[in-house]
Amino acid sequence: MDWHQLPLGPLQTNCYIISNEDNTCLIIDPGEEPDKIFAFVDGKNLKPVAIMLTHAHFDHIGAVDEVREKYSVPVYVHQNEADWLSDPALNGSQYFMGNLIRVKKADFLFTDEKEMSVEGFIFTVYETPGHSPGSVSLYFAEEDFVAGGDALFQGSIGRTDLPWGNQDDLLRSIHEKLLALPEETVVLPGHGPVTTIGREMDTNPFLNGF
Repeated sequence: MDWHQLPLGPLQTNCYIISNEDNTCLIIDPGEEPDKIFAFVDGKNLKPVAIMLTHAHFDHIGAVDEVREKYSVPVYVHQNEADWLSDPALNGSQYFMGNLIRVKKADFLFTDEKEMSVEGFIFTVYETPGHSPGSVSLYFAEEDFVAGGDALFQGSIGRTDLPWGNQDDLLRSIHEKLLALPEETVVLPGHGPVTTIGREMDTNPFLNGF
């Protein structure tokens, strides 16, 4: 299994393409610029089987409908943010964008923490709220990486000054869920460069003293 990072849009939100040996792939957080996603996926002859959303802020969902329609794939999001997809006030596009983002409802909802198998991809869904109430992290244990959305960054953590953000919840999520993963686990963040759990345990200033 391979992963590929595609920074998209003015906020350089990381979209991840997770591919298997049979060329099937998951698309995580298609935030903007669908043509870039299409160019990568089609250029690699990949076959998308699902769209996974770590959360439903506007910069992570902007290209969902275009990607879903082109490849006829289902969309997954946490139940706590199911309504955010179609509501610009909830997803933040009303306040931060020049255009309002409204996405069609998800096909499937994450409702709890569990191991999932989707078209040959096996991963564990962890609820990691704080940046937003429905934030999730997708942990691929056999491949030693986790797609954590805007929870944990290299040297930083997700912002919590947006509506429904909560710093205590975020720090608790990071410590109880993410830092409990093996130290060699690669963290695929929603913005910026990749890191590892071990590196953030040792060097991230936001995690000291919690």
